[in-house]
Amino acid sequence: MSVELVNEQVKTKKQTGQWMEFVTKYGTVVAILLVTIFFSIASPNFLTPGNISDILRSISIVTLIALGVTISLTVNGLDLSVGSTAGLATILSASMLVLHRQELLVALLIPILASLLVGLVNAFFVVKVKIPDILATLSMMFIVQGILLTYTKGSAIYTNMPLEGGERAPGIFIPSFLALGQGHVLGVPVPVIIMLLAVLVVHIFFTYTKYGRFFYVTGGNMEAARLSGIPVNRYRMYAYVLSSLLAGIGGVVLATRIGVGEVNAGAPFLMDAVAAAYIGFSVFGAGKPNIIGTLLGSILIGVLLNGLTMLNVPYYTQDIIKGTVLAAALALTYYRSKK
Repeated sequence: MSVELVNEQVKTKKQTGQWMEFVTKYGTVVAILLVTIFFSIASPNFLTPGNISDILRSISIVTLIALGVTISLTVNGLDLSVGSTAGLATILSASMLVLHRQELLVALLIPILASLLVGLVNAFFVVKVKIPDILATLSMMFIVQGILLTYTKGSAIYTNMPLEGGERAPGIFIPSFLALGQGHVLGVPVPVIIMLLAVLVVHIFFTYTKYGRFFYVTGGNMEAARLSGIPVNRYRMYAYVLSSLLAGIGGVVLATRIGVGEVNAGAPFLMDAVAAAYIGFSVFGAGKPNIIGTLLGSILIGVLLNGLTMLNVPYYTQDIIKGTVLAAALALTYYRSKK
């Protein structure tokens, strides 16, 4: 083999490596820009203020749930029960208001406490019983879903709904509750403000505090973390509790937005949340779960779904596209890990 041919192969390999490095670092941002340009050309109403507001409102719930998934990923776990946990919070909020005529504080507090309980049970299964995280949280997903179906008998909870005795539900979705999902502050939707606050708090905690870094150390090498004096089981427990907490907050925001307690309302968010969290791995070359990456992953998913809906693309085709995006994100993530 000639020296010239070897040099050419080395040069080609180097250029390929540089290109892949660029894609793994900035691919998500470039993808967001490209799909935004495409949909703005294909649909003249895509970049209108009203539609942008709709996109931000829709990704607020996905982002909150995806933050929970991201936290579970920091300890090398994966919480698949977040969709059902969000559904639980939605049903309990609606139940407190419509069936039990409670006020705002109770309608917010009870779902959050129930979500924390789900996180504790997940942590018990994973940390104490040592069931693999995917199997434990998958089991919890079915358990919570079954409890919701049993409690509601498969029916939605809504204002003035008929009850078994023939009477009507005594309560309503009070205005102060609905304002959290449908209101605005200085023109910004309240769910977007809640999302941004959650992203800011979680990002600061995991990036700039030693306790946040303990999560990453635990996920990176559990035995090394244990030898360094980090209580790894405690941080794994914290991860699942925080994951369920954020899923519960997302479920409450969902209830405030739609004004109905739907049994399966949280289930569709699972795939979107997992996709957003894994897309975030490759953002800016992080190569690990990170909060800003998850936010950008949610934006990409939200822009895609909104644009496809405006183009009247069937929902089942949208799932194919979401799955393809997730597969591409995983491919980039594992390519970088291998390198």
